[in-house]
Amino acid sequence: MAQILPLHPRREPDPLWREALGRRLRATREDQGGRLVDIAERAGISPQYLSEIERGRKEPSSEMIAAVTGALGVDLADLLIGVAGEVRRHRHASSVLSLARHRSTGPVLLAA
Repeated sequence: MAQILPLHPRREPDPLWREALGRRLRATREDQGGRLVDIAERAGISPQYLSEIERGRKEPSSEMIAAVTGALGVDLADLLIGVAGEVRRHRHASSVLSLARHRSTGPVLLAA
């Protein structure tokens, strides 16, 4: 028997923006060798709040994002481009995996 394939294969949902942002902020801080408490102090926020941002638990305001990027000494636009790229890569990888999961291994009937 032939396998019925969905017209629009399901793909994994895109990562939440706050999660992708948090991963990028943490990676930037760790690449610089910065300590959470030092960056938080320079940004004027608590270390606990910065930790929650980095773990994707909090949705920071644009002012908070600007304060953290300033404390890290990175350009806000470059950071946001990096976050958008991560979301885009995830979307592409998810689409490829979804198509691979639904690839038929048996006979396929095409209707015209």
